[in-house]
Amino acid sequence: MARVQNLSLLIKPASGLCNMKCRYCFYTDEMQHRRQGSAGMMSMETACRLIDEAYAAVRRGGNVSFAFQGGEPTLAGLDFYQAFVDNARKRNEKGLHLFWSLQTNGLLIDPSWAEFLRANNFLAGVSVDGDAMQHDLFRVDDSGCGTYDRAAAAVNLLQKNGVPVNLLCVVAGKNAGQPKRTYRALKNLQCGFIQLIPCLHSLPPSGSSAAAWSLPPTLYGSFLCSFFDLWYRDWQNGQYLSIRLFEDWMRMILGFPPDTCAACGACGGYLVVEADGTIYPCDFYALDEWRLGTLEEGIIPALKTARMSEFQRRSAAKPAACRTCRYWYLCRGGCPRNWVTGEQGSENQLCAAYRMFFDYAEKRLRLMAFEAVRQNPDKG
Repeated sequence: MARVQNLSLLIKPASGLCNMKCRYCFYTDEMQHRRQGSAGMMSMETACRLIDEAYAAVRRGGNVSFAFQGGEPTLAGLDFYQAFVDNARKRNEKGLHLFWSLQTNGLLIDPSWAEFLRANNFLAGVSVDGDAMQHDLFRVDDSGCGTYDRAAAAVNLLQKNGVPVNLLCVVAGKNAGQPKRTYRALKNLQCGFIQLIPCLHSLPPSGSSAAAWSLPPTLYGSFLCSFFDLWYRDWQNGQYLSIRLFEDWMRMILGFPPDTCAACGACGGYLVVEADGTIYPCDFYALDEWRLGTLEEGIIPALKTARMSEFQRRSAAKPAACRTCRYWYLCRGGCPRNWVTGEQGSENQLCAAYRMFFDYAEKRLRLMAFEAVRQNPDKG
């Protein structure tokens, strides 16, 4: 079977195990909807098989991205990661380019972790949902206590040790209603890089939720507009903050492909590998019905399965409203996990939010995009 040039793997070394009990956790919800919930901890035998299968799937000189997520991936232990990295380097006989990232809640980050991540060129993502009051509303530990102070301390420690840090903010009901407060809190952590993730509905998708963290489309749209105003004002004042969602839309305005899978218009850009070696097509679809196989069966065969083809086909079948939408070139239907089925067929439940935002901000996004090209013509 033909090898690929680029392979992105989202690895669950501790499955969905976590030292926090986030009230909106989508992966806890997913585990409750499959026959085997947690897959436990990844063994080094499975890790080595993962590395070998990844390398076998990629052409000589190609690129492999190892992204660790959970649950909470640091629960696998620092020794696991050191051994994983060491094995990945020893087995890399094809001159592959390796990229490393870790998404963490920050609770276990200490100087040893920070030194390891810096020494091995990891990008660290730390989950922070705004200020202490906003964050601690839903992001609590096993005892029900807030975790903001520990997450903020982890951000500070990583930065002091030269580890590049992104903040990942889940936009849920509470902080969505306080965009200025959320923006200022994230900006004050001085990372310079922010990812905004709309809170997912629970399975199966119903289109509505009474949960405190539910995200009505109009609320999300209003949040994006206000958040953009603050970002745009900072840009005007020469204080640029990287917000991945907005930058993606700027890239698309210029005709470049987006960085985020939700804006790509098609699924299948990466694979999820659970702790036991089970392979799925997406973090949001780590379910029995979308199981692609195992590492023992191989990564290339997983990419070639009928289920993978069906997964990609379904993502290409957009909601009917997309056919006539003037913002198709920016949205491309959005993430299928946000699609719900109603009387009129499927629809993106966040569609109203994105229309509201693009009506409000498209012209300024264009201005910023072309100004970026003017100032950096070599990167245009």
